[in-house]
Amino acid sequence: MSSESTEVWTGWYRDRRGAEALVITADGGHLTARVRGIEYTGASFAALTAGEGGEALTGCVLEWDLPLPVVTDGAAQQATLSCLLTLGERADLSLTLHYGGTAFEAVVAGGDFEGALARLRGQLPEGADFGRRILSAV
Repeated sequence: MSSESTEVWTGWYRDRRGAEALVITADGGHLTARVRGIEYTGASFAALTAGEGGEALTGCVLEWDLPLPVVTDGAAQQATLSCLLTLGERADLSLTLHYGGTAFEAVVAGGDFEGALARLRGQLPEGADFGRRILSAV
């Protein structure tokens, strides 16, 4: 993903007060999520804060899906990446790739999105890879 492209994902925000729809915007190495009228931004999911040096987004769960094609032998097949991020004392990220009738899973502490994607990539059948990059700098 180049710094000129922007991706928008929709999902859910949940905390003790309930659940509401969520929109996440990824723009190069920058993420934005608006929760209950407050805009949280950061260089990673685990570092989302309200403004420069503001309050960290914590005590909640973010959940969203995004399309992520998988290419095998030059042919792209549609797949869906389901993301579940728990933000508390630490960030725990769970990714599940639904592809070819199988669910590939990776769970990481610290919210390391690229690390979780690398774990998923390692589970794919030989010769298969993601059809595009997401969050290349996040």
